[in-house]
Amino acid sequence: MRYEELTIEGRNAVLEAFRSGKTIDKLFILEGCQDGPVRSITREARKHDTIVNFVTKERLDQLSETKKHQGVIAFAAAYKYAEVEDMLKLAEEKGEPPFLILLDNIEDPHNLGAIIRTANLAGAHGVIIPKRRAVGLTATVAKTSAGAINYTPVAKVTNLSNTIKELKEKGMWFVCADMDGTVMYELDLKGPIGLVIGSEGEGVSKLVKENCDFTAAIPMAGEIDSLNASVAAGVLAYEIVRQRM
Repeated sequence: MRYEELTIEGRNAVLEAFRSGKTIDKLFILEGCQDGPVRSITREARKHDTIVNFVTKERLDQLSETKKHQGVIAFAAAYKYAEVEDMLKLAEEKGEPPFLILLDNIEDPHNLGAIIRTANLAGAHGVIIPKRRAVGLTATVAKTSAGAINYTPVAKVTNLSNTIKELKEKGMWFVCADMDGTVMYELDLKGPIGLVIGSEGEGVSKLVKENCDFTAAIPMAGEIDSLNASVAAGVLAYEIVRQRM
């Protein structure tokens, strides 16, 4: 189901967006504002587990398209998010061991779109992103995915480490990309697997890495020491494909 990407401004408009079931990726509220309508909006945000950012009037004015934001601006997702369980069910229906791609600190929409495209072509059953410090399903992501967003489910979770722990209990194991890890050709990447990719600058966060079973390094012979996140995801995803064949 497709959602039109929207910037929603004004207290009533944002409140109605929540109540109508729209997926709100980001909510910005004027810091210090706690009147009745704003409290109602924050209640709805908590109910839908939406992250609320309290910002200055200057920041709201920068984000505003109409300049009539009334201290509240929300950004609705372009597409509806899936649930992690949907991905496991998809793998089961296909008679395949689950193959998921988890993204940590990916904030560039072009990277996310390219990774969704790779996930689709590599046969991954879904992509998982965190709610904080991550780009959502924007129109730019959809365009960069070249249509893959219509076929590959994307789930947004509150805590990536907890999600990994829960999936481990279901029999999955996890490998994260790390330049100090074991060369990927030396690892057994078959079976129910989650591939964890971090941002180009920061990599996979320490806590997420600690919850992974292995770290995989991509051999590199050049003078620079890192690949673009979407390229790294593609290289490792296709090593998983090669081993599954």
